[in-house]
Amino acid sequence: MYRSYYRRRPIFLAPAMIILYITLILLAVIYFGGVFFFQDKYLPNTTVGNISCGLKDAKYVEDIVSSQVSRYSLLVTDRKGNQFVIEGKEFDYKYVQLGEEQQILDEQNPFLWPIALFEPNTYTLSQSVSYDEEQLKYITTHLGLFKEDYIAKPVNARIELKKDGYALIPETHGNTPIAEQVVKEILDAVYVTKTQLTLSDACYEVPSIHTSSPAILDAIGTLDKYLNAVVTYNIWDSYEVVFGKEEIMSAIRMDKDFQITLDTAVFDNFVYQKLAKPYNTYADKREFKTTKGDTIIIGGGDYGWVINKAKEATELHNNILAGVPVTREPIWSQTARVGALNDIGNTYIEVDYTNQTLYYYKEGELVLQSKFVSGNMRKNWGSPDGLYEVKYKDTDCTLVGETYESHVDYFIVFAKNIGFHDASWRKSKEFGGKTYLTDGSHGCINMPYNSVKELFSKVSKGTPIIAYYREPVTVPQEYAYSYVKPETTAE
Repeated sequence: MYRSYYRRRPIFLAPAMIILYITLILLAVIYFGGVFFFQDKYLPNTTVGNISCGLKDAKYVEDIVSSQVSRYSLLVTDRKGNQFVIEGKEFDYKYVQLGEEQQILDEQNPFLWPIALFEPNTYTLSQSVSYDEEQLKYITTHLGLFKEDYIAKPVNARIELKKDGYALIPETHGNTPIAEQVVKEILDAVYVTKTQLTLSDACYEVPSIHTSSPAILDAIGTLDKYLNAVVTYNIWDSYEVVFGKEEIMSAIRMDKDFQITLDTAVFDNFVYQKLAKPYNTYADKREFKTTKGDTIIIGGGDYGWVINKAKEATELHNNILAGVPVTREPIWSQTARVGALNDIGNTYIEVDYTNQTLYYYKEGELVLQSKFVSGNMRKNWGSPDGLYEVKYKDTDCTLVGETYESHVDYFIVFAKNIGFHDASWRKSKEFGGKTYLTDGSHGCINMPYNSVKELFSKVSKGTPIIAYYREPVTVPQEYAYSYVKPETTAE
């Protein structure tokens, strides 16, 4: 009988497989060892708050947090850049354990520890401190930034008026603290455990007036407008007088609310001092070279340039208010024939009372010379001397006085109701000489008929008249150069 036998061969593993199995076993041991290890340890790459605590237990985090809290301080920086430190221990700042550290640990999945090797886990802690808030407020309000000698108060922006303009001085903020706001910002910083705080602008008082405030801007607009309104006076095309920026600034007044006004007294004074005083020639004394060749000094009368001070001051004021530069002449209330300080010119009538002779010059040429009889000196009717002009001319008129009534054909008036006229009642030999001393007129200039007729035809209104005596006399007219006020004697 044939019998068959099956014989099992021994199983032999390849070295590679052996290594693989060993590796898997080791990995399993390591993995489950890690799972066991991380039952009470934080996973790798774990951060709680600002503490890196991977592989550490909850107590480790609690100890560090407690240590950090015990050393807590807040560094406060103020507007001046100075720093003040508030120590936590000063207001009983301490750590309160809420179990968050252990709770975070309990909630982690230890089976995921290999993944944590490559993915960080970050956790935050809620507020876990306690402190004395009232004490913190007290400490805050007693910081050095509240000391009186440390505080600089805010200063409003202002406008500084200068000689020829103005300067805008910006506001300064100073460092006057607002206690309520400072306390709030520090309490807020401590609440979120900030360690550094720079106080905001809200912690300080601010100026009430800024460079951009409407009142400031309005005032600057007005000042610029006025300063632009330079007034240039062109006087006789020979002189220039300027009411410029310095003069404008001297008239400007500004109150505490930046309201701008103009002082009218400045305009009045300018018109008088800079215009009327130097350029009014009315009744001024002048040097005059006579026909005989000598030079006399003559004044009085009513001839000459006169600035209308009231109207000119008003117009100047209006010019500045308008804000536009202007070049113009002053407003004259009276003008003379020639625009000059020596305003007689070369066309005029010269009346030499002492020699009882009249000379009419036209453009420097003598065109008429005549004898005359002037006012009676013995009766104190002397004709007025001084500088005058032809006021008007009239014909076929009757001159009426208290004791006389005389018809004349030609009348050339130069001093109120006194003038040159024909005198048919006089003989030709009476003209000239000394007649006027004892038998003169009531004040007018009596002339030969043909002479006054010719003068009437040649002379025009406004022609200057220079009338003078060569010896001291007293005449009754107050506007005359030789008028002397009579002395009065008390009873």
